Amino acid sequence: MQLPNLLQTPSFFQKLQWVADPVGYMEKAVQQHPDIFTASVIGFGNSMVFVNHPQSIQEILTNDTSGSALRAGRKKFAAPGKQNKILEPLLGSYSIIMLDGDRHRRRRQLVMPSFHGDRMRAYGELICELTEQVLNQFPENQTFSARGAMQEISLQVIIQSVFGLYEGERCKKLKHLLASMMDLFRSPLSSSFLFFPFLQKDLGPWSPWGKFVRDRQQIDQLLLAEIAERREQPDPNRIDILSLLMSATDEAGNPMTDQELRDELMTLLFAGHETTATAMAWGLYWMHKKPEVREKLLQELDNLGDAPDPMSIFRLPYLTAFCNETLRIYPVAMLTFPRIVQEPVELLGHALEPGTIIVGCMYLVHHREDLYPNSQEFQPERFLERQFSPYEFMPFGGGARRCLGEALALFEMKLVLATILSRYELALADHQPEIPRRRGVTLAPARGVKMVVTGKRSRQESELSLVTN
Repeated sequence: MQLPNLLQTPSFFQKLQWVADPVGYMEKAVQQHPDIFTASVIGFGNSMVFVNHPQSIQEILTNDTSGSALRAGRKKFAAPGKQNKILEPLLGSYSIIMLDGDRHRRRRQLVMPSFHGDRMRAYGELICELTEQVLNQFPENQTFSARGAMQEISLQVIIQSVFGLYEGERCKKLKHLLASMMDLFRSPLSSSFLFFPFLQKDLGPWSPWGKFVRDRQQIDQLLLAEIAERREQPDPNRIDILSLLMSATDEAGNPMTDQELRDELMTLLFAGHETTATAMAWGLYWMHKKPEVREKLLQELDNLGDAPDPMSIFRLPYLTAFCNETLRIYPVAMLTFPRIVQEPVELLGHALEPGTIIVGCMYLVHHREDLYPNSQEFQPERFLERQFSPYEFMPFGGGARRCLGEALALFEMKLVLATILSRYELALADHQPEIPRRRGVTLAPARGVKMVVTGKRSRQESELSLVTN
């Protein structure tokens, strides 16, 4: 099979570089082949076609389906769950990410309402309160990791929205175990466990994979205990996501099994807090790296008055542009979920045969100079000056597998950053630039964004800043 613009570096070295330095790998490849190239990366199959041309990505994502049984109205591309097997040790085989066809579509329809409308508004005050609780833990002028602090907030938000758990032993244990389990994938070296299955050996509790397996077992016990308790004592007044999933049935009237519930909960817990925490840490980095940007954000927030409503914060234009630019310059996810070509198709002048694996590359789309001039520069104004299509700006992917939690992630990101900015004086702990580095299957700040709290911000300062500006 003739694949487009096959990279000539030996496959083994490509795989190593993809795990160790994905940004360097992609930037080098796109210099040789600007719109489309075939890579030998590990995790999704041996050869994979990377596409970063917006119109071509639109064609792929608007002609995709999430199953291999394509039934009537055949599609050119499928997005089967089995292509996401790299995530199975974390999420299990019944996660929405692993499902196909109608099962995938129905599960999306079931979970989607939890992340929209009134449900989401109810999380607004909670997010602001949790942010203050976490920031108040840090003594003034003492260095802390912004990435760690943001993970603490996002983990609390997702545990409360998914389980409705606010306190108690189970909640505390779950938080601790989830943070500990994700810590295994904090660097490119330790992320290798996901990409090289032969490393997934349980050599006892002191070995990295052995600890991961034991943490996962303990999390399973906590989740299954919560499920069992709710089955015994159903409460129709609960509106958390677990209650919603437990009350749902398929066409035959069957509820989800304990294992299906467990895998869905793991997906929501991991996908719902790791990525958001990283995005918020980048946000704190950029607003303190760029004082003029921080000033514009503060002015916009101060114009809302003393106790702004969460939805008013959410709608602020400059804050929205700032969050978009944060998600553009270093998108947390680098690639869309893989698609498989179903019938002979032509893309950018290249003939693709059935069975070809293809991905949209969000990172490279976000750094196209024809769309984003000086793409390595952080410039929120880009998003005020023009509208980008969903195939030009796509931090949450697209098509049948677009991120379900997009609305909650953006809501949380805006509220957390606005709360910190309006209540606290922070500074970067040093002048070393943050660079993106692999963390599991995502990109995160390599040093975790080291910061210090230098003081609290009073309303008088806000008014003074408005007068002096």
